[in-house]
Amino acid sequence: MAFENILVEKKPPVGIITINRPEQLNALNSKTMMEIYGAVGELSSSEDIRVLVITGSGKKAFAAGADIKEMVNLSVTQARAFSELGHRLCTAIEEIQQPVIAAVNGFSLGGGNELAMACDIIYASENARFGQPEVNLAVVPGFGGTQRLVRRVGLAKGRELLYTGEIVNAQEAKTMGMINEVYPADELMDKVMERSRLIASKGPLAVAQAKRLIYQGFDLPLCGALEIERQVFAGLFGTNDQRHGMKAFIEKKKPEYKGN
Repeated sequence: MAFENILVEKKPPVGIITINRPEQLNALNSKTMMEIYGAVGELSSSEDIRVLVITGSGKKAFAAGADIKEMVNLSVTQARAFSELGHRLCTAIEEIQQPVIAAVNGFSLGGGNELAMACDIIYASENARFGQPEVNLAVVPGFGGTQRLVRRVGLAKGRELLYTGEIVNAQEAKTMGMINEVYPADELMDKVMERSRLIASKGPLAVAQAKRLIYQGFDLPLCGALEIERQVFAGLFGTNDQRHGMKAFIEKKKPEYKGN
């Protein structure tokens, strides 16, 4: 696919999507979101890609929000369509089998933060800033932020951030559980690639099923979620990767998983 607002790189086993609108602080307009959606589909269907990374170009922003210039004159019907596009993108990130890592350098606000929170893991630079400031514009998050934020940080802190629109720094975001780790800005992508390759070295079927179990089981009663886990655990014993991995462990060899 040809893209105008994003860059796509394949560095097997890692695929990288870079939002490339630095002059607009990588703001998410409809075209950009559709391009990210297409790139997620393209990379996730590649057999040699086991982890996806989403980041932003430049030093100022991962994505400073949805594009207000596009939103300002939307009708109610158009706003609904714009919201549905953001939801479709975030849901796609959650539903692909590969883990997705957000590498956040600079602002991760509004729709940009919703995009980051749809990713499985968030790593940030020391200069990163996070928040859902939509109430400052007399609206609410439209891409799932009211739901994903409270699931990450809890009801009390989530309510405070959503009601005040306050922006927090990377260390504060880590302390409250919004993100996973903070690195120096010049080390961020190296660290992200290191972690990505570590995940990619594990059994891909097992990683994919772990991701599915987390998302499917999170809102289920515990007994139902545990039953799904039992089924998945048993099913993986029918794979070549399971036999190879356990045999390699016994023989003290490094496994090389094929994903079958």
